[in-house]
Amino acid sequence: MQKNQLYKGSLSTIVLKLLNDKGKMYGYQITREVEKITTGELVITEGALYPTLHKLEAKGLLSVEIKTVNNRPRKYYFLTENGKRETVNLLNEMKTFIQHMDVLLNPKLA
Repeated sequence: MQKNQLYKGSLSTIVLKLLNDKGKMYGYQITREVEKITTGELVITEGALYPTLHKLEAKGLLSVEIKTVNNRPRKYYFLTENGKRETVNLLNEMKTFIQHMDVLLNPKLA
């Protein structure tokens, strides 16, 4: 299994957490920030990111603001109030999952 497949199921949580921490961001900015934070270990493709952003927007977790930058429209994504609440819930679920995985992978430490 490739490491990126491990992240694939967590992409929504990763995006929500990043927007929660950084505020408004556009797609390319999100991909670069994830690469920076993970020192290049996780590369999010446009083909994975934009469907995730659209899904989160359709669920009412994200809103979009379009600004013109260098005479080109740019979509900035940001969390709605529901998105902020959902981010807290997903992060709590992720922490619990990581704790369970740690116990399963290191039973002598439990």
